[in-house]
Amino acid sequence: MTHDALAPIGIIAHYNLLERLDAGGVGELYRARDTKHGRTVAVRLLPDDFTADRQNLLERVRAVQVLSHPNAITVFDAGEHHGRVYLAFEFLKGRSLRLEMAGRAVNVRRAVDMTIQIADAIAEAHAAGYVHGGLSPDSIIITAKGNAKIPAFDLAVQTGLECIDGQVRLPDYDAPEEARGHTPGERSDVYSVGAILYEMLTMRRPMHRGAAAPSAANPRVTRALDAVVLRAVSPNPDSRYQSVATLAAELRSMASSLELDEVEEERNQQPQPSTSIGRVVLTTLVIVAAVAAILWWVMRT
Repeated sequence: MTHDALAPIGIIAHYNLLERLDAGGVGELYRARDTKHGRTVAVRLLPDDFTADRQNLLERVRAVQVLSHPNAITVFDAGEHHGRVYLAFEFLKGRSLRLEMAGRAVNVRRAVDMTIQIADAIAEAHAAGYVHGGLSPDSIIITAKGNAKIPAFDLAVQTGLECIDGQVRLPDYDAPEEARGHTPGERSDVYSVGAILYEMLTMRRPMHRGAAAPSAANPRVTRALDAVVLRAVSPNPDSRYQSVATLAAELRSMASSLELDEVEEERNQQPQPSTSIGRVVLTTLVIVAAVAAILWWVMRT
């Protein structure tokens, strides 16, 4: 019997719910079998009182289905079942970026690479007219192959996620202007992407009033990378990169130099072959000279 052939624990529309997943976010999350298309999907059931304007929510979710990017979680379907809104999207084997960090700083090159992937997906959303406004290490998934995936679902429902039971969702990754009650824009997403990179490098979140250079907490961070990160998380939106695409381009330009720095660092940590060979040669010459001196003395006596 295959894993997906297990008896369903529930049925939502044409989805057989197979197991409940322990994941963050609103509502209930399940691994499910899409009986119409013959594929494994993730199904999220939203709370009954999640939104009063269900039709508008469903229209927004269906609109983001047109987005297609390798670093965005694909949304397959949205609808209502017995009065509850459900969403079906790509099922991924992986874990959240929060768990990937595991309480320690991420390798600098790896952190930059994952941030480029995240920024590329956000740039694609911006090009389609969407602002994310809900990015955090808790919502980003790192797949089994090590790729970052952002939840496209949040693009449609982030307004509904802003306040749940009177509490603001994940405010530490909001840009300063969002915390002051302003509507998030593209530069707000620039801040969120920068804040996630900042935390990957330092295990700290940048302060809204201004952040210390990441290298102060992580000496492996270069001054050039310091400058990029600090510009991305600037408290003033006008001082940030004006687009996530520009931030991604800046990070790409320094990725190769970061790789060279790592190679050079590894080389410096290894014993230099020339030094070892020189010592062997010197020792050999000393021994030869000593033997020659002894032979000369024996022949003279």
